[in-house]
Amino acid sequence: MKSLPGLLMFLALPVLAQEETPPAEATTTAVNQPPCSSVMHRQFDFWLGHWTVTAGGQLAGQNHIESLHDGCVLAEHWESAQGNFSGSSLNMYDAANGQWHQTWVDTSGTLLRLDGGLSDGQMVLEGTRPGPGDTVIAHRISWTPSEDGTVRQHWETHSGDGEWNTVFDGLYTRKSD
Repeated sequence: MKSLPGLLMFLALPVLAQEETPPAEATTTAVNQPPCSSVMHRQFDFWLGHWTVTAGGQLAGQNHIESLHDGCVLAEHWESAQGNFSGSSLNMYDAANGQWHQTWVDTSGTLLRLDGGLSDGQMVLEGTRPGPGDTVIAHRISWTPSEDGTVRQHWETHSGDGEWNTVFDGLYTRKSD
């Protein structure tokens, strides 16, 4: 049979070990920053919020952009003014390749994948998708924040003729919550 002091020491060892060694997650959190907290990951945060969107002075729709997954993802939720069209996108900065990425899907069955980054104060993302016949259509969308808090979204396409054509030119005005 163990002596009382030996038994107490035996029982106290797990407690002492816990006090001396912090849990691995506490050490990781204290030493490392969250994975998506860099300046690069925050470049598109100007687009976060609830927005009324107009094009040519007419109401085009509503858009809600929210931060998900501990700030690693921006999720877009679009609905047209008529309510007959909606779409969503997931946006994130991919530190492995140093680019922003957007995947857009909508009620027309469109899938659009874009890549790019911040250039001259605007977020510019580009990609291609098949067009009619054997054509390939290039897409370029830019978001430009203004000092008054609005954001301009300019979507252009071209099919190899060298001319960019505006598909959408919208002004995002923040809704008062």
